[in-house]
Formats: sequence, C-alpha cells, structure tokens
Amino acid sequence: MKQLDLIIQNPTGLHARPAAVFVNTAKQFQANIRVQHGAKKANAKSVISVLTLGVERGGQICITAEGPDEDEALAVLKTAVENGLGDELPGANGHSTGPTEIKPAPVEQPAAPSRVSDSIRRGIPAAAGIAVGPVYQFQPVKLTIVETIATPEEERARLDAGLDSAKTELQTLYQQVLQRLGAGEAAIFEAHLAILADPDLRENALSYILAGQSATQSWQQAVEEMAAALAQLQDELLAARAADIRDVGQRVLRAVAGLNHSGPELPAEPVILIAHDLSPSDTVSLDPNRVLGFCTAVGGANGHTAILARALGLPALVGAGPDILTVPNGAPAILDGAAGTLSLSPDPETVAQAQHQRQTDQTRRAAELEAAAEPALTQDNHQVEVVANIGSLADARQAVSCGAEGVGLLRTEFLFLDRPTPPTETEQFEVYRDIVLALAGRPVIIRTLDVGGDKPLAYLPLPPEENPFLGQRGVRLSLARPDLLRVQLRAIFRAAAFGPCRIMFPMITTLEDWRAVRQMVAEVQAELVGPAVELGIMVEVPAAALIADSFAREVDFFSIGTNDLTQYTLAMDRGHPALSAQADGLHPAVLRLIAQTVKAAHAAGKWVGVCGELAANPQAIPLLVGLGVDELSASVPAIPAVKTQIRTLAWSKTQELATQALACATAAEVRAVGA
Repeated sequence: MKQLDLIIQNPTGLHARPAAVFVNTAKQFQANIRVQHGAKKANAKSVISVLTLGVERGGQICITAEGPDEDEALAVLKTAVENGLGDELPGANGHSTGPTEIKPAPVEQPAAPSRVSDSIRRGIPAAAGIAVGPVYQFQPVKLTIVETIATPEEERARLDAGLDSAKTELQTLYQQVLQRLGAGEAAIFEAHLAILADPDLRENALSYILAGQSATQSWQQAVEEMAAALAQLQDELLAARAADIRDVGQRVLRAVAGLNHSGPELPAEPVILIAHDLSPSDTVSLDPNRVLGFCTAVGGANGHTAILARALGLPALVGAGPDILTVPNGAPAILDGAAGTLSLSPDPETVAQAQHQRQTDQTRRAAELEAAAEPALTQDNHQVEVVANIGSLADARQAVSCGAEGVGLLRTEFLFLDRPTPPTETEQFEVYRDIVLALAGRPVIIRTLDVGGDKPLAYLPLPPEENPFLGQRGVRLSLARPDLLRVQLRAIFRAAAFGPCRIMFPMITTLEDWRAVRQMVAEVQAELVGPAVELGIMVEVPAAALIADSFAREVDFFSIGTNDLTQYTLAMDRGHPALSAQADGLHPAVLRLIAQTVKAAHAAGKWVGVCGELAANPQAIPLLVGLGVDELSASVPAIPAVKTQIRTLAWSKTQELATQALACATAAEVRAVGA
C-alpha cells in the first residue's frame, strides 16, 4: 500500500465539481483508493463520500492506494489535484475552457432573512423578474408506503429494480432538460445520475437489507445518513448538495413503491409559489403558465433550484427564512427577483406600478425575440453579424430560435472532459455533424480543444506548472499531442461535408504555432479530400494583437476573446475578489489592441469577430461596432437584445464614440464617453 499527502488549493475546497473530477479519475484504476481528511475517511470512488470530508481550501488530504496500479493511481491523482481538479487555482489568469457549473453574478447575501417592513420580506435574489399574484404554500407530497418485508434477496432485487427505474427516468429527464434549457442545466441531472450510481450509497442500503429491513426502509436510511452528513458541513456549496441526494432518494423510493412523480399540485389560477425548499426535480417540472415565480425559506443563489429558475425565466428569491411559511394562501403579493423582496398585500398603486414594469419587460423581450431573425442593421444601414457561443447540440438549436446568424464559437471541450478516454473520431464527427445540421446552412466556427494545465484530462496527465495559464495550454498542448488534434481535425472535415464549417485555434501567440497547425490541417484535408474551410485564430494575448498584420496575411479571420485579452493585457484575474472590478474590458489598452487587430485584418481583406463577454455588453457594443468589428458572438439568450441594440445605433455616431474612447486614459473615461 502506498500513500500520498496533498494540499487542496481550490478556492472553495473540494466542492462538487472537483470532487467529481477526483472520483472519476480514481475510478480509472483497479487499486483500492481511500482519502482521509483529519479523522474522516472516504472511498475515493464515491462522490458523496468524498464530499462528506468537507475539505476546505488549504486542507490536507492523505490518499492511500493498494492494488496492481497503485503507483500510477497516486501519480495521476497527484497531478490532477495540483492542477486544480477542473477549478481555476489562485494566481491563474482566469482563462476559461470548457463547461463549468453555471453561477449567477455575485450577490451580497444577508446574514439572516429580514423584514424591510411588516409587509415586505427579504430573501436572496435568485432569478430576476417581477411576479404579481396570490401566494400558494407548496407542501411536498408525502410518500405513503406500505411495508411488507420479504427475504433479503427479494428486497435486494426490489432495490436494484428501483435503482434501474430511477436511472431510466433521470436519463430521460437529462435529455429533456438538455433540449429545453441547455447543457449547463442538464448537468444538474447528470450529477443526480452520479449520485444514483454512488457505490457507498448502495452498499449502505444493502447492509440494512441484510440486517432485516425492507428495501424502502434501507434506502431511505442510507440516503438520510449521507444527506445529513453533507447538510451539517459549514461550506454552503457542499451542504446544498444534501438536497440533491434527498431528491435522488425520493425518486428511487417512488420507483420501488411503483409511484409516479407528477410534480407540485397547484391551483387552477396562476400563483406565486412559496415553499420551504424546491428540489431540482420539482423546479424543472413547474408549469410557467401556472407559476408566476417562487420564494423559498432556504437555499442560496448558487443552488440548483436558483440555477433552474434563471433558465426557466421564473422570478425567484431564496433563503427568505421560515417566516414566509406562515403567509396564508391567496394573500396578494409582488415578488421582485432582482431585489430579493416579497411584498405582501401591496396597495393598488404599487400593484399597478409592478404590473406595468412586468408588462414593459415582457413586451420588450417579446419584441426582441420577434425581430430576432431580422439582420442587425444600424440606422445608416451598416450590418453587423450576430452569432452564438455554444457548447452543445441543444445550445445550437436554441441559437437558431433566438435569431443567431451562425455559431461564432463552438467550445469542443465538453466532448473531452470528465471521461477516462478521449472521444473517438466517430463520436466527435457525429456531434459536429448534428450541430452543423441544426444550424441549417448557417456557418459554424469550431474551436479546437482548449485545455491545459489548469483543466486536466484524466487520460492526459500533465506535470504541475507554477503558472498553468502561462504554460502548456490551448494550441500548445495540441501541438504537443498531435494525435488528439489530428483526430479532431478529421472529425471536423467529415462534418464540413454537411454544412459550412470554419476551424479556429485557441491561444495562438506565434506565427510558428500557426504555421504548424495550418500544415496539419493541410495534411488531414489531403488525406480525406475534404472540403475547403476557413481557418482562423483567437486573439487572446497581446502578442497576437500586436503582430496582427503578420497574421492577417495568412489567416482567414480573427476572433477576439476579450475575456482573456483583458486579463493578459492588464495582468489581472477577473475572478479575483480584490481585482475583478479593475479587470475591465473597456480599459483603453484593451480597446486599442482590438482596434489594431481590426485595422490589420481589414487592410488584408479579412474579417474580425469578438466572442468574449464584451460582445453582449450594452456599453461595449457601440464601441465595438464603431471600431469596425464585423461579428459579435454572444451567449444564446443575449442574441435578441444584442441585435435590437445594434438597430438603434448610427454607425457614423459609433465611429465617433470609438475614436473618443481610444483617446481615453482610463476605463472610467471610456464609460463616460458612452454614457
């Protein structure tokens, strides 16, 4: 048996995502692997067990491995932990790669729920929007199960049948949410599948069955023990996972008892729902025609319930305290999700104001969506192409419905992460092909794999790097592993036979890197006799912008990643709590690099897009248009609003604003120009 001591440097400790990466990495090996933190021990192949350790940032863990591949297991786990287990470690520059857990904008959370007055209850803002209507107290349905204890073998068979049934339900729900809301929200139910498959949870339940209990009693007891162990942790993110465990537990109990889950029972008239808490399963089943919004007594802005509320477009506040559970059914109320308030028995004037604001917001959004398919033409007839940043087939379909004129950034990392082996050429081809077909002739820019030292792949262990964001990442890693890049390029060329594709390479800094990948593209294209595709680079580091004239002679297009260009230019991590406000993409240094890139591209007859957060920033859009940016690639929900704003602009005026902004010395001065 071998052992290894490591320090967890993740900003929020060993929370859900890094724990899942750790467990998935451990599952690759035959060795028996255990983890110890203080007096607590855990099975390294059980995500629930690892979460219950409650490891915070700076905490030490001891990993032991015993088995034929124990040395390799410890080496790979060491690399994975030191590289952050999918998290950005302190000191990194914040380069984003691949899917991450969706989080809302930072919200100042009150120490405890409070009353602004006797008629206004305050909670934590979870999803913006206004709801006006009567409240309805939701009471979860209590399962009534008649216990009949059979032999341990029969009870074990009942439990396994229930687990299989629940797995089928969750797989179906995952696909439904993926199609309806997108990959980020569907990942919640992917996590539920991981909980369902947790070996410790099932083994604990089986031990109670062998002790003479029924399948339902045994499962319920095992689930509650696991949930209680998480709920008592001080870390909010970890404690919140207890609700997910209980949600999965209830699903299995219903399956064992042969009961269906129909979601919350609601009155016929639309209501503002009030509940102690809502499970992710209950939340995603809410009918927006009957639920105007909801307020919960517990929960946080980062919880899965809040994430789903935002995706569903339901105004919501959470963590309002138990006092809200005393509000009588039918009481008139106004829920303001952005302000985090629930106003009870409002006067007629306040109701009228809230209804007017709600109607104004709905009318604006409806008008934006109705006009989304129209081109984004300025008032003086200058067109800007508006396309989508996506990370799944579901995103592609939603992008079309939101008026996207193509895909400006397809992040391919979702195919490579959280799996023991790299995706095959066929796996990649089928996904790329389906996305191309979903776009129905609109162009799709596929970015090649963008991972590195900060985002480890289980099948690609990398040595620790002191500064992973300045290390082997993006195209540098692809050139170090040409086998991975070659397979991806083959898949892209095969998909290009079904519609217009472009290939974009991340983190290009030197002409040597660009020429190396261009040569590989030529070789793959010749092998497959593939169609012609445009080749472009991401401008993410100042070096690429500063020699954009040299690149412009050789590439077909540029796409400026303003998130990373800002961080690398200002040497500030936009996620750093003390620096995030200063890591401003409207800093004149960043704007001048954008202007230099656009000038060089246009001089060579090439086009330029922007695919960072600035592309959907209302203050930045007039300046980007004025600088001559040809394409804005935004998140899917933002597309209708971006196109609407462009139609309100005069290109001649935006050019004047851009000229003024380039002459500014500070970001504050730039913002004043557009005010």
